[in-house]
Amino acid sequence: MEELTRLCISNTNGRLHTSLFELLFICFLIGSVVVHVSFSESSIMSSCVRPLLQSETNPVVLLHGFDSSCLEWRYTYPLLEEAGLETWAVDILGWGFSDLERLPSCDVTSKRDHLYQLWRSYIKKPMILVGPSLGAAVAIDIAVNHPESVQKLILIDAGVYAEGTGNLAKLPRTVAYAGVSVLKSMPLRLYANLLAFKKISFDTILDQTNVGRLHCLLPWWEDATVDFMISGGYNVSRLIDQVNQKTLIIWGEDDKIFSSEFAVRLHHQLPNAIIHQLSDCGHLPHVDRPNSVAKLIVDFVQAGHC
Repeated sequence: MEELTRLCISNTNGRLHTSLFELLFICFLIGSVVVHVSFSESSIMSSCVRPLLQSETNPVVLLHGFDSSCLEWRYTYPLLEEAGLETWAVDILGWGFSDLERLPSCDVTSKRDHLYQLWRSYIKKPMILVGPSLGAAVAIDIAVNHPESVQKLILIDAGVYAEGTGNLAKLPRTVAYAGVSVLKSMPLRLYANLLAFKKISFDTILDQTNVGRLHCLLPWWEDATVDFMISGGYNVSRLIDQVNQKTLIIWGEDDKIFSSEFAVRLHHQLPNAIIHQLSDCGHLPHVDRPNSVAKLIVDFVQAGHC
């Protein structure tokens, strides 16, 4: 907790641009749970936001996108809590704020096992698993490999057709580390945020960039990211036909990263899916249009529970 606060302050040169709620989210809501995994003798102190309430409906578990953290949900999370949903926000192994000082493997198999063991130890009920961007690939991977853990899927601007990390997996480690150091740079992060949103002011994009790169300042971030990169990453396109869970697809019509054509393709390929496209919205609807996304999630979760 103290480390998060220190990172937040140092990353903004002492000027805290984020809203009061974001600071409360950073300082008070993110905690850790001990997760015992099969690929390491050491347990992992895993960062997440645990639900403030228990619900009769199945729990909602929020993942995040590539090289991000549960802070992606700082706008939408409180709306889901207010709606009475039992809501978790979980950091995917290798990203976010988990303690990785012992440098566990962060490949796809390890990420899957980590999430599954967290679910088995703490969540314990079939979940409504929400995956934005690359988080959608994580969600599909766990839904197919551990179907008992997932009741429904919600995929937001899903990055599920990429063939892993491609040629990056073949890079020598020294070159991979050089590339990863660029990945956390302010110019690249600013550019990524310009692509992610349709309309955004400079002050807002600076805020999003500062918050979005906080986890990159942790000492093990580079090692974990390189490990994922050279492992080959996620390639779940062959798994999509095997998804049996009812699925909600949410897509920003103005997504400049993944065209809405992918939304239509995914809708046709999934056996049991519905789709909602949000106008005037880019790649991160849960950041850009939190009220709209929260309503879609609540309605989808509560369908069949009335």
